[in-house]
Amino acid sequence: MNNSLKLSIVFLSILLFSCSKKNDWQTTVTSPDENVKVEFKLTEKGGPIYLVTFKNKEVIKTSTLGGFDLKDMVSLKDNFEIVKATTSDFNEIWEMPWGEQTKVENKYKELKIELQEKIDLKRKLTIVFRVYNDGLGFRYEFPEQENFSEVIITDENTQFNLTGNHTVWWTPGDWDLYEHLYTTSKFTEIDALAKANHPNLSKTHIPENAVNTPVTMKTDEGIYLNFHEASLVDYSAMTLKIDKENLAMTSELVGSENNDYKVKRAVPFHTPWRTLQIAEKAGDLIESRLILNLNEPNKIGDISWFKPTKYTGIWWELHLGKSTWGMASGKHGATTENAKAFIDFSAKNNIGAVLVEGWNNGWDPNEGGFDYVTSYPDYDLKEVVRYGKEKGVEIIMHHETFGNVENYIKQQDTAYALMQSLGIHTVKSGYVGKLMPIGEYHHGQFMVNHYNNSVIKAAKYQVAINAHEPIKDTGLRRTYPNTIAREGLRGQEFNAWATDGGNPPEHLPIVAFTAMLAGPIDYTPGIFDIKFDKWKKDNQVNTTIAQQLALYVVIYSPIQMAADLIENYEGNLAFQFIKDVGVDWQTTKVLNGEIGDFVTIARKERNTDNWFVGGITDENAREMDLKFDFLSPDVSYEAIIYEDGKEAHWNENPTAINIRKIEINNQSALKVKLAPGGGFAISIIKK
Repeated sequence: MNNSLKLSIVFLSILLFSCSKKNDWQTTVTSPDENVKVEFKLTEKGGPIYLVTFKNKEVIKTSTLGGFDLKDMVSLKDNFEIVKATTSDFNEIWEMPWGEQTKVENKYKELKIELQEKIDLKRKLTIVFRVYNDGLGFRYEFPEQENFSEVIITDENTQFNLTGNHTVWWTPGDWDLYEHLYTTSKFTEIDALAKANHPNLSKTHIPENAVNTPVTMKTDEGIYLNFHEASLVDYSAMTLKIDKENLAMTSELVGSENNDYKVKRAVPFHTPWRTLQIAEKAGDLIESRLILNLNEPNKIGDISWFKPTKYTGIWWELHLGKSTWGMASGKHGATTENAKAFIDFSAKNNIGAVLVEGWNNGWDPNEGGFDYVTSYPDYDLKEVVRYGKEKGVEIIMHHETFGNVENYIKQQDTAYALMQSLGIHTVKSGYVGKLMPIGEYHHGQFMVNHYNNSVIKAAKYQVAINAHEPIKDTGLRRTYPNTIAREGLRGQEFNAWATDGGNPPEHLPIVAFTAMLAGPIDYTPGIFDIKFDKWKKDNQVNTTIAQQLALYVVIYSPIQMAADLIENYEGNLAFQFIKDVGVDWQTTKVLNGEIGDFVTIARKERNTDNWFVGGITDENAREMDLKFDFLSPDVSYEAIIYEDGKEAHWNENPTAINIRKIEINNQSALKVKLAPGGGFAISIIKK
């Protein structure tokens, strides 16, 4: 063989090796237990696609990734090549300062695909997958680069191709609120546009047949899927547009009437995570911490000034019409005298805080808008706070905006500074109605930034926020643990004033597997006067009193309201459970559950050996067999059981309740009966 031929063979070998090396990137990643697998590829046109399997069966068929439509630029969707692909492993244990459990395992495998266009501007895009045992998250990263300094997104076009016509629990993709009832249907039966202009809602904007997230599904094979997003920062919220014909969903970002785009960002930046939780049992969705794990660690430092607590307040009486927010009616609720009565009751009953709504100027139309530091004449804020401190009860501040965000932003520093000066650490904020600036929606980029900036600003004043009419929870409480709860669903108040019969018995057994997967919910349980005929004969709560007790365990929040009028608790033996139940948990276990039907959850209180169990059902009566194998071995406990009475029924006999005590250990078993719309609650106290 001559030297020239040898040289040609060596050169050809190097060339083949280089091409093979460049195009043979590892583009598959599995979960640590190898059950969840993600495969990434480029199409013949150079478009990024992915496929998800669970235990070797497809759960997401081949779907497109991104395909960003951009204002005044060519879409960023194909003509890509892979310039680098890396995989890594991560495992940590981090502690929640408050929450459903103390310690969280954050264990995943990551695949990072760096792409670059082969033509034109040679723009760069990176796609990152993190795959957990309970699902996955992926996001798009726009690295710093030449010729691409600003991204103006008109559509994102992330796709989820389903494997069948799944059963779906959904609410419409409303750009302004989340207060719709859930619908249960097959995927091909989703009709979000039929939910627009609901008579009980202050505003709706549903431009597409789309659903809001979290949205939960069940396949014919019995696999549970939940689609959501994590770490929503400086971006528009994602709804999912429905393609019935192709059994597919595509990301539809919330827009604005003021702009012809959805998101505007300077490069570099990254999108929120698009998430998919996968479970073989419905309860595993509740126990998952995937959404939290996809958020960054605590950025605000010490949070010891916030204490999880139960609270009462001047709230339910406003919805019943016993009193009003403003003074013009002559029935003003937020008086110094009334607030002190709630403080006295709370101090006597192991309840740590009182919410006062309607305390400040601005509730009546002729007052020219809200003033967040000036009290009505019949409410002495400083005296109420002083009296509360004397009794060991904190005051929860209330900031309603009626959508005038501009006015609120101007006053936030002053309002938070007032709270700090008085030692008030929690505020309930509200954004009822259409927004100012006009043309913005509650779930667009402008408001996402406002909600998040409010939390960051509040932390500087040691203030925690419970947001109503909020942006949905995406796990940012890990990063900013002063974002403690939010409404973000059709709440208890709809039972007091809705004209459609209120929340049906199936509502909360759906909420536990949908909205609650996003994070803590301020649902305001504990209504004992179920019918409230004295105030509103045509309205009622559609549960039994035992279910109202169970909600303190089932629907998680670090702040839980004893929401009823305090006179309705006096002398009622069932109130003992509200006095006893914890609000901050070391461990959470889902004992059983089916979406929309029933669920039972056990939680162990932090810093004690006490457990609390809550179970709820829909309109159907049920029997449940409970095992207490989650208890410590060789320990005896006293269990106080609050269960539906023999003839209990959410409509016919909602206040029938039976209370009994038994001794149990971790070998014990118990059969409980749940009435239609009923439930049970159990306090388990170490002897």
